[in-house]
Amino acid sequence: MNTTPASPRHGEYKVAGGKLVIADLTVSDGAVVTASINGDFFLEPDEALQDINRALRGLDVSAPHGTIAETVRAAVGPGTVMFGFDPAAVATAVRRALGHATTWEDHSWEILAPQPLPITTQVALDQILTEDVAAGRRRPALRLWQWTEPAVVIGSFQSLANEVDPEGVERHGITVARRISGGGAMFMEADNCVTYSLYLPQSLVDGMSFADSYPFLDAWAMDALARTGVEAFYQPLNDIATPEGKIGGAAQKRLASGGLLHHVTMSYDIDADKMTEVLRIGREKIRDKGIRSAKKRVDPLRRQTGLTRPEIWETMMSTFTDRYGATRTHLTEDEVSRAEALAAAKFTTPAWTARVP
Repeated sequence: MNTTPASPRHGEYKVAGGKLVIADLTVSDGAVVTASINGDFFLEPDEALQDINRALRGLDVSAPHGTIAETVRAAVGPGTVMFGFDPAAVATAVRRALGHATTWEDHSWEILAPQPLPITTQVALDQILTEDVAAGRRRPALRLWQWTEPAVVIGSFQSLANEVDPEGVERHGITVARRISGGGAMFMEADNCVTYSLYLPQSLVDGMSFADSYPFLDAWAMDALARTGVEAFYQPLNDIATPEGKIGGAAQKRLASGGLLHHVTMSYDIDADKMTEVLRIGREKIRDKGIRSAKKRVDPLRRQTGLTRPEIWETMMSTFTDRYGATRTHLTEDEVSRAEALAAAKFTTPAWTARVP
């Protein structure tokens, strides 16, 4: 029986707030032949490491993350202490070694600089660019939004009637748009928010829960905020906060084709009075925030940083470039024209905007 020569594979995974896990494997004929899990983690008893390595031998190279994690969990048993890592972390390192899970450095990133466009074109671009990354038509990217009119953007599953006050919308000339991702409504006048989107393959968050993927994808943004003097941190699931209050939130959409949209809106200088006239922000929404008024939920970046919005944009783009070697560019004419067509066909229609009445 012919066998292919064993080929070495190497994968690394740094646990958020934990330790580095490394998988050194050899692979032949679609299976793991040898496995060496190593790193700066702590493990008791010592013999558990060999139990992990033995369990990984013979593993099918296409095994999903959950299967690998369960294999490791069964191998170590309930009495083993894994400090700084866990079976899921081992599975991620193994998947990276096998080429199924990727790191930031495995991708060639672009930064799409702010470009003023209508809000419906902005939400259409999120769908277009996520689909393009999934299909391999474009490189993964960070895009900063710049829109041209006062707007409210509601989540994919929110009720239009429950979230938006039609009288306030008419009085203040607000455009209402629905995005493809879940999450809550965003009040977005033309210059009062800092909003960005990430378009990436799901391999970057392979095996991660939604809860873990949010801070993982926004670690660079926390660094950027720190450079502006803002001490930001995540409040589960998707709130970005500071000691002085909430400043924003994130949302995601994972496409069946393998693309992932992750986007964040942070308040820069929101008119809280107008916001409460346009959005229906009920007591249940703010109950677990420990506050009495929705007006206190939004703490503008302008006051905390003293910077203009373009200065914050520049800090964010520079930070992303420093961390991931990204190239700055702009939307192509084709991308904009396709987004405009999709906005006309979908995102400006009552059938989509009021799909949850």
